[in-house]
Amino acid sequence: MTGPEQVPQVSLRGVSAGYARTVVLSQLDLDIPPLTVTAVMGPNGSGKSTLLGLLAGVIPATSGTVVHRTGVRPAFVVQRSAVTDALPLTAREAVAMGRWGRLGPFRRPSSEDRRAVESSMERLDVADLAERQLGELSGGQRQRVLVAQGLAQGADLLLLDEPAGALDNSARETITRILDEVAAEGVTVVQATHDITAARRAGHCLLLDGGRVVAAGPPPEILEGTERERLPQPFARR
Repeated sequence: MTGPEQVPQVSLRGVSAGYARTVVLSQLDLDIPPLTVTAVMGPNGSGKSTLLGLLAGVIPATSGTVVHRTGVRPAFVVQRSAVTDALPLTAREAVAMGRWGRLGPFRRPSSEDRRAVESSMERLDVADLAERQLGELSGGQRQRVLVAQGLAQGADLLLLDEPAGALDNSARETITRILDEVAAEGVTVVQATHDITAARRAGHCLLLDGGRVVAAGPPPEILEGTERERLPQPFARR
């Protein structure tokens, strides 16, 4: 008998997707395992961000099928560069946006919503930035606020696009540790990353190149073992 923990969080079969008339992902067949961290790696332009958008439901598949294990809306944390400095939001208001999907029209945030926001901010160590404008924050602070927004959503699938890109070692370690913790608490995490150290700590690794799956499986096998010659540049020589 197949237990629920063995059912993929998301399954893609024959999936293609892209923008306008440009195909970015082509005929993907892959499974995202539940309750672990999946690191999505590949060179720039390989389709990592498009895959996350597809999993989040913001980019439609042009062919094939995408099946989610549950009907819960995924949480999607974009790169901090995708968030404009002009938004007149405090850090707390930005994190609270993660609860909007649970609020119906004209419904005020409940005590549960407020607790989720405060808990997520404390977890990412940004509670002291609550009243600061988002545009005033450093890159690392803003990235932690965005990850807190994703956690506040309370989804069972957390998608992150380069969550620790261009951050210092301390900030990268904080975010990687938090992702490990939430996966242990029952959340499936998928992060696009160029950080091979973070990928080695993941429970599953997926390599893309040219919009196709190059390899998928346990990080030791994919990054260091017999599959090494299949790694797309710049990873093959590392």
